[in-house]
Amino acid sequence: MVLHVRGVLLPDDEVRDLWLVGDRVTFEPVPGAETVAAAGFVLPGLVDAHCHLGIARGASPVTDLDTARALARTDRDAGVLAIRDAGSPLHYPELADEPDLPRLVRAGRHLAPPKRYLRGVAAEVTAQELPAAAAEQARRGSGWIKLVGDWIDRGEGDLGPTYDEETVTAAVAAAHAAGARVAVHTFSEEAVAFLVRAGVDSVEHGTGLTPDLVDEMARRGTALVPTMINIETFDGIAAQADPKFPVYASHMRRLKHTFPRLVGAAVDAGVPVYVGTDAGGGIDHGLAAEEMLLLHDKAGLAALDVLAAASWRAREWLGIPGLVEGGLADLVVYDRDPRTDLSVVREPSRIVLRGRVIR
Repeated sequence: MVLHVRGVLLPDDEVRDLWLVGDRVTFEPVPGAETVAAAGFVLPGLVDAHCHLGIARGASPVTDLDTARALARTDRDAGVLAIRDAGSPLHYPELADEPDLPRLVRAGRHLAPPKRYLRGVAAEVTAQELPAAAAEQARRGSGWIKLVGDWIDRGEGDLGPTYDEETVTAAVAAAHAAGARVAVHTFSEEAVAFLVRAGVDSVEHGTGLTPDLVDEMARRGTALVPTMINIETFDGIAAQADPKFPVYASHMRRLKHTFPRLVGAAVDAGVPVYVGTDAGGGIDHGLAAEEMLLLHDKAGLAALDVLAAASWRAREWLGIPGLVEGGLADLVVYDRDPRTDLSVVREPSRIVLRGRVIR
């Protein structure tokens, strides 16, 4: 079946007619197409650039494909039609081409030292093993790997790097040689500085950033996925940590307080910033719209910049074509202009994935 969509196409800002022939877009009229949207504002399908289909609520590993499918459908029904899974203990390449699931870009399994991350989630490897493990996860993923760059050091009572700079630099080189980009989890000031120098491709969270480091990321083209929803949980994390780790608790509160301003500074400096919710574990799936609104309301990003970070720019970054001639037939339609009322992203009026109407 051929579908027809008419509306204001963003970011072009002009009324266009699109025909969806199977899983491809064309601007050439196709007789007999079924019109599924005749007005509204049309965006390429949204992207959650930091999501975990292999981690369930409570940070326990997902062990079956049906659970991962259900989580992916929750995101899809919110307009997220492409996901970068930023680390999963469940290996699920067979889900990549399922017609009712978002397009999937996988980072393999998290890499962390023994007992320095969520139990059962990471592949636990020593510093000596890390470069080889990075190459292995590059083969298991689909273009990315995920390093855990810092975590609470219980001996020190505060955040601390998981690996040293030399080790991380070697692991990044190994991943790049194997054809994968490197995403890195980091909260602390100490770790993020040498992680950027090591050549990682995206900083996840990045609460320890400084203005100088933001400029360095812009120079290198290093992306930032702020996961603002995750950062909003830092007060709760701190409250739980207070009795045993008061220094860590105070540090987490401070990082939360300073972070929104740093995200805004990153955008101003030219750092590529993308929308990611960190869904899985402590964050529910289906919250891309809430992440977008936090970037707008708390970090001060313009609505158009937020839309780009969640849609056409994010798709380009991940190598997923948007609504161009011959592009992929993924789109969301909104009744109101999201550039003037960003809250409408909570209410897509039409979702089309792989040329099929979802709703």
